[in-house]
Amino acid sequence: MEQMMIQTKSRPYPVFLGDGIIDNVGEWLLSVCNNPSKILIITDQTVKDLYGGKLESVLKAFDLDVLTCVVPSGEQSKSFETYYKCLTFALENNLDRESVIIAFGGGVVGDLAGFVAATFMRGIPFIQVPTTLLAHDSAVGGKVAINHPLGKNMIGAFHQPHAIIYDTQFLKTLPLLEIRSGFAEVVKHGFINDRSFVENLMKTIHSLNHVTSEQLQWFIRKGIEVKAEIVAEDERETGKRAFLNFGHTLGHALEAELGYGKISHGDAVACGMLFALWLSEKIFRKDFQYKSIKNWFNEIGFPVKIDETIQTESLLERMKKDKKTVHSQIRFVLLEDIGNPVLKTFDTHTLYSFLNEWRTEGCV
Repeated sequence: MEQMMIQTKSRPYPVFLGDGIIDNVGEWLLSVCNNPSKILIITDQTVKDLYGGKLESVLKAFDLDVLTCVVPSGEQSKSFETYYKCLTFALENNLDRESVIIAFGGGVVGDLAGFVAATFMRGIPFIQVPTTLLAHDSAVGGKVAINHPLGKNMIGAFHQPHAIIYDTQFLKTLPLLEIRSGFAEVVKHGFINDRSFVENLMKTIHSLNHVTSEQLQWFIRKGIEVKAEIVAEDERETGKRAFLNFGHTLGHALEAELGYGKISHGDAVACGMLFALWLSEKIFRKDFQYKSIKNWFNEIGFPVKIDETIQTESLLERMKKDKKTVHSQIRFVLLEDIGNPVLKTFDTHTLYSFLNEWRTEGCV
């Protein structure tokens, strides 16, 4: 078992990482949340069916009053309707300011449960218990949100968890699509922070069908280390934290345009990263080995082009509504070098030309 500390201005909090550590949840919860009145587990149906009974029994062994609110699986649960349902459940079951919420699931559940915790009675403690590889990114840093039909994560808050308990045994039941989705964020952390890590991934990972537990823990630890360093310096995304959006500007537009849940977050971000790499080569006149990276993405199973039925104009409209856009200038994270990200803004006309050029030349 490994332990790391996330340092933020709001509060420092521990991350516990290991295989088979779920039995310690009660002990660790009580160490960071003294004498909680009630525990509300927010989880989705898939995780509830697989592991819900285990988490409940571990907590009840500590004489804790445990309730569970189950939401549908998938991105569609990051909605006003599901958020309202969770708040109603909390109120009907008499949660108070001394209660604690546990987000037990992937990134969707973590974002939803965190936003419920941030807004219930103006904010109560919550703990992240991630069950996916993708959640290694979303669980750290305190960004919690739900979606709006016009944009992803447009309604949210900054609300740091009191602890993250990451048991890698939960990842063993993940389908390949979910492993690939999380792996996209692993790759992203390498691109914005560590060239040697990217090179190591490209040499060692050629298929995600047989990723070992040791490799999964390596991915998670590296991703958390990168994110923790950035969040400690810029908790509320006023500067350096924006680099974590590498690949996300186009990625979020793709998710919204296709309809949430029709493409995985990781696949959308992978496509966004390819465009950002291609654009970085254009802007900074450097060779990032774009074709080699695109071929590696294709080998892994990531999409390497956008479906022809999706209009560039529609993607631009989505990007203009992105929360990172200011004064109609669309902001992208590009790379001056691998490990050296920068922010670059584009007007709609210029970005339209680049995106069309990439779709006709960079995707072939």
